Amino acid sequence: MALNKLKFNSLNVTPTAGKTVGFNSSANGLEATLSGGSMTFIKKLTASSSSTLSFVDGSSDVVLDNTYKKYLFTFKDIHNGDSSQVDFQFNVSIDSGSNYNVAKTTTNFYAFESEPSYGNAGLAYGNSDDLAQGTGFQNITSFSLGNANDDCLVGYMHLFNPSSTTFVKHFIARSHQSQGDSNYYTNDTFMAGYANTTSAIDAIQFKMASGNIDAGDICLYGIA
Repeated sequence: MALNKLKFNSLNVTPTAGKTVGFNSSANGLEATLSGGSMTFIKKLTASSSSTLSFVDGSSDVVLDNTYKKYLFTFKDIHNGDSSQVDFQFNVSIDSGSNYNVAKTTTNFYAFESEPSYGNAGLAYGNSDDLAQGTGFQNITSFSLGNANDDCLVGYMHLFNPSSTTFVKHFIARSHQSQGDSNYYTNDTFMAGYANTTSAIDAIQFKMASGNIDAGDICLYGIA
């Protein structure tokens, strides 16, 4: 097979804004640009001693429908307002938030490291936080959050094609928290699963297992 040498000035590799270089059938093969995916900000909810933070399609400028095939939620400095250590959770709705009780099957694992003076570290399966067709709220992290200033959570969650009326609805989340109980830890949790419904999901709610979300932001984005 013969090899052809390309002249540097025969290639146009300058993409336009929001697009990427792609191949086509032209002489140099690289003049075409391809439209890439984009992330569109939809809504930010800020907690202030809030019992719940809910995103409901069509309410308060929230979009959670077939406009996008994937939605992204980001968590920033989620802080527990309860006097005890509690879990940060979510659930979904198929009736515009009237009920958050969709059956879910989930799994998760986590890694942790304590401050040097304790010498504890590991990687483990968090089976106690799994749901098997459970309709209750799902824990996003495998560790409870304390209420000290160095106890907070960050992370993200993907929700795939929630408006489908054919398939179940998959989600994947990753979260990190600092845990300031008797042993100070950094915890990294991976959680995934599916909502076992072929009805469109049109609302999602986040909350603490008890008490309020004292502070923090949750942002919603649509992914094209």
